[in-house]
Amino acid sequence: MNVSSMPRRQLGKSGLVVSALGLGCMGMSEFYGQGNDEESTRVIHRSIELGMNFLDTADMYGLGRNEQLVGRAIRDRRHKVTLATKFGNVRSADGAFLDVNGKPDYVRTACDASLQRLGIDVIDLYYQHRVDPKTPIEETVGAMAELVKKGKVRYLGLSEAGAGTLRRAVKIHPIAALQTEYSLWTRDVEAEILPTCRELGIGFVAYSPLGRGFLTGALKKPEDLSAGDRRLAFPRFQGENFQKNVESVKKIEQLASRKRCRPSQLALAWVLSRGQDIVPIPGTKKLKYLEENAAAVRVRLSKSEVAEIEQVVPPGVAAGERYFAEGMGALNR
Repeated sequence: MNVSSMPRRQLGKSGLVVSALGLGCMGMSEFYGQGNDEESTRVIHRSIELGMNFLDTADMYGLGRNEQLVGRAIRDRRHKVTLATKFGNVRSADGAFLDVNGKPDYVRTACDASLQRLGIDVIDLYYQHRVDPKTPIEETVGAMAELVKKGKVRYLGLSEAGAGTLRRAVKIHPIAALQTEYSLWTRDVEAEILPTCRELGIGFVAYSPLGRGFLTGALKKPEDLSAGDRRLAFPRFQGENFQKNVESVKKIEQLASRKRCRPSQLALAWVLSRGQDIVPIPGTKKLKYLEENAAAVRVRLSKSEVAEIEQVVPPGVAAGERYFAEGMGALNR
């Protein structure tokens, strides 16, 4: 597979065209066990070679280390990359989550800090990572719009924003993309948020399209995750929920076997089939999984196959919530 075989998709009506699959870089620096910067750099370079050149990071990942890693990796190939980063989740020096901040002064400060860590002049797509309930979205997006005028940012995005917030935001400045979790296991956006994006001309970037690794079929028991892996704190990865979810994934594995593809590829192909305005960004820090994910664009699902997948893995099938209680409270604001 090469650059020319990776299809492109436009995010809504913004004019921003990206690879049909992006690369989530978060796990390279934190949350999913020990990382290796050299191997992660190889993954980033290979993703660009494959045409999977829509890279996603955030200022909070690794307390800024992930932006630094991505910045170093793309330094000599910046022109080949569409780079997205995020602001808004505030953490202390020891990693504790403190607050969500969407105040205009913070927006400006956070952007300058990200530009410096990334070593670039302009961010292609700049997201508010979570909506700040204490700051009107008009003020936050207004400050983000100033960054566009100053040439520091090309396009604006929001993450985990509710439909009402999106409607208010687009009155201030066009929003190119909403980044929210979407997979065979997490389909709540289909009710209101995804239709609102389409009504407003906002593209949809699907994070965790592989259910944080569960839909790959690689996880059979909690011990398959290394100590300190943040997923162990999430309800879907605990106790009875874990075992129920393993059984659910077995059904996906059976369907994938009949299709002669990997479970991960079937899960990604399903997300890709949901609309040309949807771009999944599976994360990985392993070359093997990157290659597998990239090849998912070649898996074509017929209407009958999609129907069978959704019958075997219906909405709400995942046991347990996406996050612990505090995390759930920050979603779809």
